[in-house]
Amino acid sequence: MGFMEIISWIIFGFVAGAVAKMLMPGRDPGGFVGTIVIGVVGAFVGGIIGKMPMFGQVQVEPGFNLKSFLFAVGGSIILLVIYRFVKGKG
Repeated sequence: MGFMEIISWIIFGFVAGAVAKMLMPGRDPGGFVGTIVIGVVGAFVGGIIGKMPMFGQVQVEPGFNLKSFLFAVGGSIILLVIYRFVKGKG
């Protein structure tokens, strides 16, 4: 994985995480870095979900496209929901 790929994943993750936080506003810690982490991990989670048989094994392609972006935002929202559930129980 080259330097530009890493930078593109970080930018993609930030945008996906920012959209997820806009759709689910709240007091989540982490700020800018937290948004990037949620977005990058959310993209990974979204990719795994997209490959599940119940979703018809959607092929999430590398690079910036609408399908990949929607799965990344969906994965980020799932992470935010899990975080808030765990935080609320603690």
